[in-house]
Amino acid sequence: MEIVNWWAVLVAAFVNFIVGFLWYNPKTFGNVWMKEAGVTEESIKGANMAVIFGVSLLFAFMLASTVNSLVIHQMHLFSICMNQLQGTDEAAKAMANADIAGFMDKYGNEFRTFKHGAFHGLMYGLFFVLPVIGTNGLFERKSWKYIFINVGYWTVSLMLMGGIICAWQK
Repeated sequence: MEIVNWWAVLVAAFVNFIVGFLWYNPKTFGNVWMKEAGVTEESIKGANMAVIFGVSLLFAFMLASTVNSLVIHQMHLFSICMNQLQGTDEAAKAMANADIAGFMDKYGNEFRTFKHGAFHGLMYGLFFVLPVIGTNGLFERKSWKYIFINVGYWTVSLMLMGGIICAWQK
């Protein structure tokens, strides 16, 4: 079993861009976000968008790589057994392989659905993103609109990333 489906991770990273395009569009939350963030059309025009989008894509890929380990429960089994599998003790290797085989025989690919991955994305949005962005927003004296627009974006992105990564099996 391959631990990481890199195609799913890559697609999930790009989905982050699609959600951002829709979420921050002037017809959805873009105008409100600009007002609450203190961003103007003029300040946007002076930015190096190639650098911003390039680094954002790198960050999205890093995030999607992390989401993989959060939504695929089988990852935890492999991380527990990894030391045994890399060692020189043949008995430990055999035991680790038996543990993995036993787990996979019993549970297989249970919980490898879009719904399950999206649920994890929702939980990380509420219990990780909200506290981080909320704390920063409070200290930066940003409005609750600003906080909820950004938390909403990241939560929806994480839900879609988690759903794609969890459901896409080779």
